[in-house]
Amino acid sequence: MRITKVYTRTGDKGTTALADGTRIDKDSLRLESYGTIDELNSVIGICLQNTHEISEEQTLHLRNWLTAIQNDLFNLGSDLATPIASRWKNMILINEADILQLEKLIDYCQLSLEPLKEFVLPGGTLLNSYLHLARTVCRRAERFIVSLSKEEEINNFALIYINRLSDLFFVLARWVQHVSAKSEVTWNKSLGVRSLKI
Repeated sequence: MRITKVYTRTGDKGTTALADGTRIDKDSLRLESYGTIDELNSVIGICLQNTHEISEEQTLHLRNWLTAIQNDLFNLGSDLATPIASRWKNMILINEADILQLEKLIDYCQLSLEPLKEFVLPGGTLLNSYLHLARTVCRRAERFIVSLSKEEEINNFALIYINRLSDLFFVLARWVQHVSAKSEVTWNKSLGVRSLKI
């Protein structure tokens, strides 16, 4: 595919084309689903540019993991932008093997982490905060995909993958705190605004 022109004017009335050329409204659940996947990919890009708080070796690991996920998400976005009946031969689709890889990665990172004793809050390092942002955008994508699945047939593995991916972002946020030797920020139910001395 070669993109030679960015603007086409075809979406000026609030519609866009799916991969098969079908035009749909820009606020449709299908577009919300793969549009949020696109947003998530952008957040991962920010994570990739903020790995300076961990070692070079750990950065290499994290960059490999996140880059692989970015490519998966592009495939997932393509899948969601293509109605089942319009899939083409040899189209790359998220499948069970991809989900198992996420689970292996979660298990690998968990090996070095202490069990949670309190709920954690985003923060402590910039990278931790961005990984939590990725987690929450991922959860929003999941909600849109669930809604879409109630209206149209989708790749069932897509929903499982995005669910597992949000778990991975949570674990990665904890993992970067561990490998950077920084404390996690934990929830204290007594430290709300009512505790402030003003």
